[in-house]
Amino acid sequence: MSTQTTASVSTHILDTSVGRPAASVAVSLSARGGSREPWVVLGRSATDADGRCRDLPALPEGTTHVRLDFETEAYLHSQKRAEAQQDAPAPRDSGAFFPEVAITFAVTPGEHFHVPLLLNPFGYSVYRGS
Repeated sequence: MSTQTTASVSTHILDTSVGRPAASVAVSLSARGGSREPWVVLGRSATDADGRCRDLPALPEGTTHVRLDFETEAYLHSQKRAEAQQDAPAPRDSGAFFPEVAITFAVTPGEHFHVPLLLNPFGYSVYRGS
């Protein structure tokens, strides 16, 4: 039986268009203690060369919902993969079809939640990892 009363969160990003980690993507972690409570930004980080955020802060006791905000525009723009795909539609205005990705999920005290982001220029997917 776990004695931990708070949940913890980790994440990483894999660029599925090249099968490699996405480095230098800014990530912010927010939490709230109920669906009607306001979001509180707990911290900001960036992915390392392995696509991982290794320094996300601990969640406060009473956290029920978490939001990870990934600022993908700069990364996708720097990769310029959308331009290289001749059959793909051109990205709009910003150079990135998804300039940011926000993932919101519920947490249970005492559990760890690893939430990877699988990213490509025209889509993304998330799941609860281990």
